[in-house]
Amino acid sequence: MVEVALKLCLVYWFITWLDTYILSWQCLTRPIVVAPIAGLVMGDLQTGIIMGASLESVFMGISAIGGSIPADVTTGTIIATAFTILTNADMETAISLSLPIGTVMASINSMFTPVWAAFAPYLKKLATGGNLKKYEIISHVINIFIPLVPAVVMFFAVAYGVEGLESLIASLPAWVMTGLSAASSMMLAVGFAILTAMIWSKEIGYFFFAGYVLVAYLSMDTLAIAILGAIVAVTLFLQEKRSLDLENKITKLVSEGNVSANSEEEDFF
Repeated sequence: MVEVALKLCLVYWFITWLDTYILSWQCLTRPIVVAPIAGLVMGDLQTGIIMGASLESVFMGISAIGGSIPADVTTGTIIATAFTILTNADMETAISLSLPIGTVMASINSMFTPVWAAFAPYLKKLATGGNLKKYEIISHVINIFIPLVPAVVMFFAVAYGVEGLESLIASLPAWVMTGLSAASSMMLAVGFAILTAMIWSKEIGYFFFAGYVLVAYLSMDTLAIAILGAIVAVTLFLQEKRSLDLENKITKLVSEGNVSANSEEEDFF
């Protein structure tokens, strides 16, 4: 447990540091990326891939906006994936536990926000004073230490908390486990609902109902629908591109005609 926890903490620290502070958030900390890596580290890539897809469906509508951090998606994903692989637990149970785990980790991270914010006046002084080299060095050092706090908490959670959580789950009655399975299915629907509410518009809303018909009545799988969706997207893109090119050509011809007309008028006078 300790060895696995240490590996997962290093994975978390490196991905968070690279994605957030070096690459400026390229979505490497999302569950669909983190869970397969965690599964690979623990020797079960297949479970990691399945957990990544399932948890991404749950967390796809959750994003930190400004100072509001509803849940730490990365730590919740890693701990839930570790719990599934290490204890051979049902994925539904782990998915149900991922959201409260992420919420708790987000609260822990918020507790240390004033500590990192305390460096802001000193960094501002260095920047305004023109001491850019020292400013860069201190900034990089702080950025290295920021992901360490949740990494340490996650280490103890995986190394010493997974077995206790397994015992707790085993002692729960059957109706509680049934409720957790139902809750995990509901969470997937809630994740899609949040995302749909964010991108919904009357121009593209009919695609949602088209996809429902393909699944419910034609029994098509996700891959086939994704391929059809890509074909439709490319077709609409090319059609719009042709329309814009035609509009630009017409505008160019009209402008050239106006210039020619003005030149002939000037020559006449």
